[in-house]
Amino acid sequence: MSKLTREALSARRVQAKQLLAAEGREILVCAGTGCIAGGSMKIYDYLKAECERRGLKTRVSLRHEGAGDDAIHFKKSGCHGFCEMGPLLTIEPEGILYTHVKVEDCDEIIEKTILGGQVVDRLLYQLNGVAYARHDEIPFYQKQQRVVLENCGTTDAEDMDEYLAHDGYLAFEKALFEMTGEEICKEVLDSGLRGRGGAGFPAGRKWDSVRRQPEGKKYVVCNGDEGDPGAFMDRSIFEGNPLAVIEGMMIAGYAIGAHEGYFYIRAEYPVAVQRLKIAIAQAREAGLLGKNILSSGFDFDVHIRLGAGAFVCGEETALLNSIEGKRGQPRPRPPFPAVKGLWQKPTIVNNVETLACVPYILREGAGEFNKYGTEKSKGTKVFALGGKINNVGLVEIPMGTTLRELIYDIGGGIPGGKKFKAIQTGGPSGGCLTEEFLDEPIDFDTLVAKGSMMGSGGAIVMDEDNCMVDVARFYLDFICDESCGKCTPCRIGTKRMLEILTRITEGDGTMHDLDELEELAGIVKANSLCALGQTSANPVVSTLKHFRQEYIDHIVDRNCTAKVCKNLMQYHIRRDACAGCGLCAKNCPADAIIRTDYTAPGKRLPAMEIVAAKCVKCGACMAGCKFHAIEKI
Repeated sequence: MSKLTREALSARRVQAKQLLAAEGREILVCAGTGCIAGGSMKIYDYLKAECERRGLKTRVSLRHEGAGDDAIHFKKSGCHGFCEMGPLLTIEPEGILYTHVKVEDCDEIIEKTILGGQVVDRLLYQLNGVAYARHDEIPFYQKQQRVVLENCGTTDAEDMDEYLAHDGYLAFEKALFEMTGEEICKEVLDSGLRGRGGAGFPAGRKWDSVRRQPEGKKYVVCNGDEGDPGAFMDRSIFEGNPLAVIEGMMIAGYAIGAHEGYFYIRAEYPVAVQRLKIAIAQAREAGLLGKNILSSGFDFDVHIRLGAGAFVCGEETALLNSIEGKRGQPRPRPPFPAVKGLWQKPTIVNNVETLACVPYILREGAGEFNKYGTEKSKGTKVFALGGKINNVGLVEIPMGTTLRELIYDIGGGIPGGKKFKAIQTGGPSGGCLTEEFLDEPIDFDTLVAKGSMMGSGGAIVMDEDNCMVDVARFYLDFICDESCGKCTPCRIGTKRMLEILTRITEGDGTMHDLDELEELAGIVKANSLCALGQTSANPVVSTLKHFRQEYIDHIVDRNCTAKVCKNLMQYHIRRDACAGCGLCAKNCPADAIIRTDYTAPGKRLPAMEIVAAKCVKCGACMAGCKFHAIEKI
């Protein structure tokens, strides 16, 4: 394909819009990592092959030569967000969303929906006896506002023409031909966009500081090293809307006078890496990357660097070291990357979501973006909602949405009617917020004021069955494993804290340990080199503040009220509920379950009993008991 001029790009965009408007039937199969793991690509292949076998015309791209407007367009979409219900399949133009789809359902979908125009009721999402046929009617989506995720789940992430049909590269075209670098930086600043990687620094101010540096080599770096446990925001954006991230980087490059950009992405994200490579290749083929882009005289190209899974490389200076081929360790600051970044040249480092916001801001205007949010936190934020929540998935909400709305209106509340206990925001660097904070708005400053932080967007919900001491120990264990070891406070301080937490969860703690934890937390926070160490104690500090009694119970009473800490609990068989089937004994790896002489009323076989001295507390007995006769005490 020949390289585009501005006029040719506009013409191709118009044509793409026309092709999209003329389309009839579309089958969108979710091709996010979660749904792929659930077998969505097998569903895609079977549906397409079976439709062709039945003589139906199909196409796999918007510009599919010879397919005709009546052909069924099969699309591999990005993540719909409703991950708990996957694999997901959407049928347009009706907007039908099918959930928990299996290959065995495909023939019925073809017969009833594709050929017959009828809905397969059993595949619809149901809530409180109500079945929802259209995806835009489902409560999960009602309080969301999709800006970054606007093309995720609705377009084929591997088709550049679909991106163009949704005004793709219009923002870059506007920046390139109608705006100066200073004007671009001001527009981003006026939008109120703050860095979505966790720090929350105004993106426009960061850009302008690099723009003001003396002319010469400059870089734009996209931080896609998403390492928080349970986080998958950046991965999903790369998988579902990669061209928006590329366009955002191109705009940033033009604004500051950079001609080269780097994507740093985790090697553990193979689908995201592949989609990004495809998007880059398509942009480069069209002449949107490379020399003299759109005959403007502006040169810009990008590279991909794969991370090796080190959490510390999410810190921007450690990431820069890694790109340079050095050990991923933080650099002392100042100087900041805006002055001396990649190869000691002025560098913008933005995360995936931040760059993905930029095309929307320039295309729609700063005022359209900042109409969402609070006074100091504008726009929307993507969260990976996980843990003890009914609707595990990916959500995008306006800043200022309350925690209660996130957990109950969007997340669907706690499974099994369990009681909400806490929500951890900000990953290992964040804190745990309790029920008293449920009506607080979600924004950068409020979360910090309440003892947590926004972070990159992880949100882990916990219920009454979570032990908060064990939660703190889990995050400290993670931090210790991921510490680069460069500075003593983080390397040694977090290790000492982990040792104390381990003693407490094993029933060997003392009340003095609580004072020592708080003292060490203050030392680590005040003296660590980078944000990883400076915020590492937040889970400990927040759980000590809000759940101190749980710590005391572990120490004084040697009791874990949540029955999580193995040394402080036992498994017990309720004899009157036990049917004597012996399945628990068969599942026990330690031969710790024996048969008693007692037969419960109404039962045929003698009940079983756990020998506490031999029990390894693996839980296999409880998991396999069909009669719910086994409990923790």
